[in-house]
Amino acid sequence: MVAEPTPLSAVPLSSVRFLTVAEVAAIMRVSKMTVYRLVHSGDLEAIRVGRSFRVPERAVNQYLSDAFVEKAG
Repeated sequence: MVAEPTPLSAVPLSSVRFLTVAEVAAIMRVSKMTVYRLVHSGDLEAIRVGRSFRVPERAVNQYLSDAFVEKAG
């Protein structure tokens, strides 16, 4: 059983590590455009700072955990 992630609103913002779109793209080894698509589709949580997005590190980890596919066997 997988534990539900803690909502961002329940965590003090001073303890949240925010990543840029470029940092998320490097972690996930995808293009920045792919990260923007994930954000705009709502698949990846993000906040807007001016004209740019910041993604909570927890959201990246959760997205990757949810997307993990185990080998059938």
